[in-house]
Amino acid sequence: MRTLKPGPMLGDRRGRPYVMVAAILILASLACNSLIVSSAPPAAPLPTLPLAPTAAPVSLTPPAPVVLDPVAEQQLYIDLYNRVNPAVVSIRVLHAQGVELSLGSGFVIDNDGHIVTNHHVVEGGDNFEVDFSNGLKVPGQLLGSDPTADLAVIKVNVASDQLTAVPFGDSDRVQVGQRVIAIGNPFGLSGTMTIGIVSGLDRILESNVTAPGGGSFSAPDIIQTDAAINPGNSGGPLLNLNGEVIGVNKAIESETGVNSGIGFSIASNTVKKIVPALIAEGKYTYPYLGVSSLDDLTLAQIEALNLPRTTGVYVTGVMSGGPADQAGVRAGSRPTPIDGLLGGGDLIIAIDGREVKTFSEMLGYLVNNTSVGQTVTLTVLRDGGSLEIPVTLGARP
Repeated sequence: MRTLKPGPMLGDRRGRPYVMVAAILILASLACNSLIVSSAPPAAPLPTLPLAPTAAPVSLTPPAPVVLDPVAEQQLYIDLYNRVNPAVVSIRVLHAQGVELSLGSGFVIDNDGHIVTNHHVVEGGDNFEVDFSNGLKVPGQLLGSDPTADLAVIKVNVASDQLTAVPFGDSDRVQVGQRVIAIGNPFGLSGTMTIGIVSGLDRILESNVTAPGGGSFSAPDIIQTDAAINPGNSGGPLLNLNGEVIGVNKAIESETGVNSGIGFSIASNTVKKIVPALIAEGKYTYPYLGVSSLDDLTLAQIEALNLPRTTGVYVTGVMSGGPADQAGVRAGSRPTPIDGLLGGGDLIIAIDGREVKTFSEMLGYLVNNTSVGQTVTLTVLRDGGSLEIPVTLGARP
């Protein structure tokens, strides 16, 4: 389990800007806040319409709280654990000499023996031991990994009738406040189940993959949860109450190295996009846009840039010769009252007609919905007008 500490690892925007590359997941990603303040003028008050004589008055009384049957809720968790835990494995990573490097988690995704885990769990390993909840221990073969999204796939040769696979859910339907469950092997304690809620969506985490010109590619579409995640949980599933995987547990934000109520999981829709390529080719090729941006502009920065709105992706840099550069996307070039902040850049407000309010939203769309060679249309605000700019995505360098 990777432990994140405050500072550049979590995206210090006072330092280098995030680099967007169509996947910078990856992760285009490890937790940033979305800027959602609107600068539009207040709307005119709506006219007051008389109620029909028979209309009932509007009640301002809050709805009564829903009281769940504690016995039924308890049984739901028990049944889910018994159904899913056989699919969750412990992964021991060893040097060729047999020295154990790390211990993480993973989960079976099909009857062919494919197991999803984190890249940082298997990184540097020569041999892999996969331990199942029923006591079965088998060697595993690393098929591929992606350091940006922090994903990897291991294959085991086990008869299909001895495997339990867990299905993926749709992470686009996940909501803040939704109950979630994590199962994994924290501190080597196999089959540990913890419960929490989704604390935030569309977080972005910085990867260890260096981008051209400096900085790092980022992993977007990260789910934040307060379900207890500790060292050893890495690579295990984050589940909804249907027992579907909505995320792959990745890291925690902690000053002590143990759970402090802020954990991060790679959204399942990102996993579903990347894992098939890891199985087939051993790697994933990200679509590449070639721009950099600051994901969280302050009001002072927005005023200095003279931006017409407070949401959108302000382009701070365009990679020379990249897809955005060839399409004519403009980066900031004019001095502003804030040292190091250049004005005059494009403000991307939509991609393929889909509004983007933050850099993370745009990266998530590129990673989950586009491929190399695909043409996307950026809607940008420039010099008081709006432009539609088609960009043909390249392969990330």
